[in-house]
Amino acid sequence: MLLKAHFNSVRELNVFLKGASGMVYDMVVPSNISVWWNFGSLIGICLMSQVVSGILLAMHYCPSIAYAFESVAHISRDVNYGWLFRGIHANGGSLFFLCLYLHIGRGLYYGSYMLKRVWFVGVVIFFLSMMTAFLGYVLPWGQMSYWGATVITNMVTAVPYLGESLVKMIWGGFSVGDATLNRFFVIHFILPMIIMVLVIVHLIFLHDGGSNNPVGVKSYQDSVAFHLYFTIKDTTGFIVLLMCLSMMVFWWPYMLLDPQNFIPADPLKTPVHIQPEWYFLFAYTILRSVPNKMGGVIALVMSIFILFFFPLIHSSKSMVMSYNPISQVLFWWFFVSFLILSWIGACPVAYPFQSSGVVVSWCYFSFVGILPLIQKTWNIVIGGSLNSKIF
Repeated sequence: MLLKAHFNSVRELNVFLKGASGMVYDMVVPSNISVWWNFGSLIGICLMSQVVSGILLAMHYCPSIAYAFESVAHISRDVNYGWLFRGIHANGGSLFFLCLYLHIGRGLYYGSYMLKRVWFVGVVIFFLSMMTAFLGYVLPWGQMSYWGATVITNMVTAVPYLGESLVKMIWGGFSVGDATLNRFFVIHFILPMIIMVLVIVHLIFLHDGGSNNPVGVKSYQDSVAFHLYFTIKDTTGFIVLLMCLSMMVFWWPYMLLDPQNFIPADPLKTPVHIQPEWYFLFAYTILRSVPNKMGGVIALVMSIFILFFFPLIHSSKSMVMSYNPISQVLFWWFFVSFLILSWIGACPVAYPFQSSGVVVSWCYFSFVGILPLIQKTWNIVIGGSLNSKIF
């Protein structure tokens, strides 16, 4: 019986390893995918580095408004290699979102959103990643951390009837305080575990449906195994990512951090200009461009959930935008709008930045409305020209 049980366990292990190998090592992928398909694996590397460095930092962090700021300073100054782990965690978050935005941009340009299950899970991962990053930004308990938490959590009061009760439940009191910091720390620790589970689901759906490619046409005859063709490309991407992270950690560790966050949180002294991290600036600009509080919250949420609509509004006969020059122009319009919104978000709330933010916000959202019209018009024009050539 023991021998039979041993053979069963070995067989089950072999089945598991074979399935895992089929999802990564022996996965069949199109031979023509470019470097833009590398960012998915780079996001995974960034996620793992964030989890490992975050666990090491949590061993010395104290989630209390009395000691949080001092514990972060203690980690950077007194803990062995604490400065290194904090630098990796702080700058690794920026690299994570840089790779994530490039990954999403590639999916929009090459029509990867038509793999609906993969895309929808990816958008949920994006939303949870933004939530995790916001909670982590509060933990150092500097000036920008405190006031950023106050501004963002106060948006919940825009919810009709339940807003005041919900925000008090989030705070654990009548203002951002000790209970708030403890809750944010716990949730910030739990969310990455959920994200890792969703990443596995994301990969399972990707393996089940197959990857997209630059021409948007699936051809199993022109497919190759993931190893050795693309493990080399991914390894090259890992080396470049490691070099970028090393330069940021060792040469410019505080380049992307707000100077106000090196001042302990003071509820009695509001910073002149409250702004989030760079990867939230586009959404922050959209929020402050709407004068109505409820409308601003809806616009903020829709700036992220707009990604859910792309598989539903797609009407082109081709998945990729390479065959539709007008769609390409619209894509770069959307991309430039994202960059301008991010720049305006770092500027004061004054003329001309405020009025410019309103205009660019309209340009950002108009992409979803104009794209299906352009695709349908292109289908009619191309279809008519082809029919005229045939007959």
